[in-house]
Amino acid sequence: MSHFSPTAAVNYFFNYFLMKGVLVTIGLTVAAVIGGLILGMGIALMRMSSNPVLSGFSRFYIWFFRGTPLLIQLVVIYSGLPQLGIKFSVITCALVGLILNEAAYLAEIVRSGFMAVSAGQREAAWALSLSPWTTFRRVTLPQAFRLMIPPLGNSINSLLKATSLASVISVEELMRRSDMLMQEHFQILEVYAAATAYYLILTSVWDAVQRRLEKHFGRSNAAKTRRAATRATVAQASVEARA
Repeated sequence: MSHFSPTAAVNYFFNYFLMKGVLVTIGLTVAAVIGGLILGMGIALMRMSSNPVLSGFSRFYIWFFRGTPLLIQLVVIYSGLPQLGIKFSVITCALVGLILNEAAYLAEIVRSGFMAVSAGQREAAWALSLSPWTTFRRVTLPQAFRLMIPPLGNSINSLLKATSLASVISVEELMRRSDMLMQEHFQILEVYAAATAYYLILTSVWDAVQRRLEKHFGRSNAAKTRRAATRATVAQASVEARA
């Protein structure tokens, strides 16, 4: 009966083949976050639109992609779409699936962040004759982004681990390459111990980055909020004086 070998686990941790899988995992995560944020922002704006068609589409999108497993979505994109004559590479299938799924979650995070900004802030900006774009860029977005950071960070952490599902469609990320090594050498505990260590390192690094972002934007936005409150008070007094 074989026993767990710490030396073998360490060797697998520094295995170049496995390290390349880590890079693929990081690449999938970064690309899915960027694509998900862009698409999620659009879905969030549609969700807040007064147009019933846009709002209805965004509701359906969020309901569908949040209500079905990511694994099924990946398999359908990889194996189902070719039956309709639509075929992508393995990496493209993984990215499309991850982005579509992540966008549904990020859309709700973005929408919640914007909805949490008090209407009085926008009214004060209008009283100061700021344009809608300037109001969005200088008043609404900074405050909303600060509120989005915690749930956004948690979503990215979950996405980092969810990339392992791409192994089902043969994307050679960390989990897939771990499986390949395990099937070749039959050292299950050692291989997965190395993979576990990599996932813990990646999630811990992101956790540190998230805490730093929260601290940074918490300080900067507090100062901006105080200045905005002062301007709002002055603007309100001006409006009342004219009345």
